[in-house]
Amino acid sequence: MTGSTTRLFAARLAGTSVFDPQGDQVGRVRDVVGMIRARGPVRVIGLVVEVPGRRRVFVPMTRVTSIDTGQVITTGLVNMRRFEQRGTETLLLAELLDRTVELADGSGPATIEDLGLDAVRSRDWQLTRLFVRRGTAPRGLAGRLRRRGDTLTIDVDAVVGGVLGLASPDADQGATNLLAAFEELKPTDLAEVIHELTPKRRREVAAALDDERLADVLEELPEDDQIEILSALEGGRAAHVLEEMQPDDAADLISELPAEQAERLMALMDPEEAEPVRRLLAYDDYTAGGLMTTDPVVLAPDATVAEALAHVRRSELNVPLATAVYVCRPPLETPTGRYLGTAHLQRLLREPPQTALGQLLDNDIDPLAPDETLQAVTRQLAAYNLVSLPVVDEDGHLLGAVTADDVLDHLLPEDWRDADEDDDLEGTSGKEAAGA
Repeated sequence: MTGSTTRLFAARLAGTSVFDPQGDQVGRVRDVVGMIRARGPVRVIGLVVEVPGRRRVFVPMTRVTSIDTGQVITTGLVNMRRFEQRGTETLLLAELLDRTVELADGSGPATIEDLGLDAVRSRDWQLTRLFVRRGTAPRGLAGRLRRRGDTLTIDVDAVVGGVLGLASPDADQGATNLLAAFEELKPTDLAEVIHELTPKRRREVAAALDDERLADVLEELPEDDQIEILSALEGGRAAHVLEEMQPDDAADLISELPAEQAERLMALMDPEEAEPVRRLLAYDDYTAGGLMTTDPVVLAPDATVAEALAHVRRSELNVPLATAVYVCRPPLETPTGRYLGTAHLQRLLREPPQTALGQLLDNDIDPLAPDETLQAVTRQLAAYNLVSLPVVDEDGHLLGAVTADDVLDHLLPEDWRDADEDDDLEGTSGKEAAGA
């Protein structure tokens, strides 16, 4: 461990790049695995590393040769079996950050904001210190808005119960510092982290996320996790989160809830936000109507290329929807006036900014009817090499658009997010094992 850091704080490891000896990136640190025992210190036994494909694997500390600012160096040997937490193991970031402990000096409670790790000998690390803030942290969203109490660094044995005090579950644990450690994660990656947590911890993390961020994460979670989290939210907040979701994703989630709960949440939603969701619920799941989103980019024929590019440039628009502008007669909210045709992004990029969209329409591809089957939608997307298709009613009004990502969600097995490979790639180099 020559030249390596011998003292560090665990939260700073979150997101740190992991490299093999040749300098090829293996993945990024997502958590630190420790063992809390009745006697002796908390041993740090390894890192949870996310490798390409969003697979989380275990890298033992015995294979970590160096930890420096911004990087972790391994021996290059990575077991690609998906990490599964054992009963004797503790995820230090996921389970200990934001935990409330009692200080042994009698000065009251404190909240753990970071964890101090020390290298006691070559490749042997221990949890020795806690960075805490006096007092109990506010729970839920309030915990992200204010912090009170002074901070201090203490030894692990300075809390009531010492090491075993950390093993006792916090009845009402916040998630402010855990989320701060993973703040840079995209919704898909944060969803993967949340999926791996215990049900109790998932609910606590969801309570600490703002509505927009939680909505983005819910769209990426398996169905069971979505239902569990939404059902744990207070009714008004659950309705606000559904309003922040894409209408098609909100409709998919609501359709899986008990009828009474679904209707109650729909009634709590803003009527303008609930209306497109109700329309989508009228269609069967595996039809164009059930698959479509009601919020594609829609413009009038006299709108210009410059206006169209400004719309598709919006950061909140997902990639498939940003590839096409649907041109319709007013009104431009779905269901629109008569659908005229599609202006594809590639064509827009080749035309002068002042050109009217009505001059650039692609009318060669027939729009979908809302009752088209999933198989028919898939064939049409594949036949014309498209990532989105318009859906119109029998009178030619645009109802929405089906995108390739929604089709894939319905074609893949329900448990595709949990799919694992049986191959154990033990002994390969980090670059090869990570599929680099």
